[in-house]
Amino acid sequence: MGPAPATDRSEKKRILFVDDEAHVLASLNAALRSRTDEWTMVFAQGGEAALEEIAVKPFDVVVSDMRMPGMGGAELLQLVRERHPETVRLVLSGHAEFDTTLNAAPFAHQFLAKPCRPDELQAVIERACELQALLTDMESQAMIAGITTLPTAPASYHELNRVLTSPEVAASDVAEIIEGDVALFAKVLQLVNSAFFGLGRRITSAREAVAYLGISPLRSVVLSVEMMRTFQVPRPIPGFSLDTLERHSAIVARTAGRLVRSTRRAENAFTAGLLHDIGKLVLASEHPDKLEALLAESFATGRPLHVVEREQNGTTHAEIGAYLLGLWGLPYAVVEAVARHHLPAAVRPAPLDATGAVAVVNALLAEQATDSTNRGVAPAPADALLANLGSESEADLQAWRQVVVEELARRELENQG
Repeated sequence: MGPAPATDRSEKKRILFVDDEAHVLASLNAALRSRTDEWTMVFAQGGEAALEEIAVKPFDVVVSDMRMPGMGGAELLQLVRERHPETVRLVLSGHAEFDTTLNAAPFAHQFLAKPCRPDELQAVIERACELQALLTDMESQAMIAGITTLPTAPASYHELNRVLTSPEVAASDVAEIIEGDVALFAKVLQLVNSAFFGLGRRITSAREAVAYLGISPLRSVVLSVEMMRTFQVPRPIPGFSLDTLERHSAIVARTAGRLVRSTRRAENAFTAGLLHDIGKLVLASEHPDKLEALLAESFATGRPLHVVEREQNGTTHAEIGAYLLGLWGLPYAVVEAVARHHLPAAVRPAPLDATGAVAVVNALLAEQATDSTNRGVAPAPADALLANLGSESEADLQAWRQVVVEELARRELENQG
C-alpha cells in the first residue's frame, strides 16, 4: 500500500507529540496551549498509539521521545518516514542516550535535548512549518523530507576511517577530510548543531565540529552514517559528476569566505558555499532520470540549469538543498544563501553577507567559464549583478572578480601538485 495523501497545507498545521509518560504529554499540552489557533495538536502515549493517530490522518510534524517501552522512537520514526515521508520528524532525547539516539539518525531531521524549553520547541516546530512553504510542490517535499543521508564519495570515508584509527590523529586532519566531502560535512553539521548536544550557538566549520565532538564520538557518528547510508547515485548521469560538483563547491566556499569580512559571516559563507549545490545530490540520488533530462535541456539550449528547472518543475536544486538543510537545523544564514545562490537580487552592496557572497562567486565563476564546472548553472551574468548593486559598486565587483581569478589559479596549482 502506498503512502496516504499528504496533508493539505492550507489547513492548520497538524503536530503529533509522542511520549510514553502521560504527565510529560500533559505538560506539553499545557505549555503549548497558546498555539491552538495555528496548530492542531495531538498527544499520543506510546508508539503504537501514535501509529493509530497517523493512520487517521497524516501530520506535518511528529515530535517523539526516544526511549519508550515497546516501540521506541527510532522504530516509530522509521515507519513514519516510510508511510509519510513529507512529515518532519523530531526526536526528544536525554544526554545519557547518545548511543540510542544514533539509532534514530537515519530517520530524524533534528534532535532536541530533554528537558526542552517550550519556547525552543515552538521555535523548531515553527521553522519546520515555514520551511514547508519553501517548496509548494508536494512531490519535492516528500522526496526531501524522506532523505536522511546523501550520496558521498567513497574515498572520503576510506580516508576518514584510516585517519580516525591512527593513535596520533590531529583534529585538523579530520576537519580537512570532512570539508572535502559535501554530504559528510552536511551530516556532521546536522548532528553537532542538534539541540541534543546543547550548544549555545551554531557551529558552521568542520574544525569546530571536530574540536567539540572529539574523535571518539565522531567515529561513532561516521560509523552510524556509513552503516545506515541508503542513498547513492544509482548510475552515471551525463553532465553530472560528484567529483566536479565537490571541486566547484570547494572553490565557491573558499572564495565566498574571502569576500566576507566578518569572521562569523565568513564561516557561514564558507559553509553555504560548500553546501550550495547539495540539491543536485538529492536529484542525482532520488531522480537521476529527471536530472539527466534537465541537464540535457540546459546544455542543448545554453540556458542555466536553474532556469530550466524553474520552467519544468516550478522549483530548483537551490530550494531543494535549502529545504533539506533547513530541516536539519543549519543556521538560517546558510539556508538562505543556499536557497538564493542563483538570484542576483540576493546581492547587496558591500559589506557582503553569506547570501551575497555565494551568489557573487557563482556568477563570476560562470563568467570565467574556464572548465565545465559551471556549465548549465550560471546564476546571472556580472552585468546583472551590477544592475542590482548600482554603478558605484563596480569597483567592488572588480575586486571580487580578482579574488575569483586568484582562487581559480590556486586550484590549478593544487591540481598540478
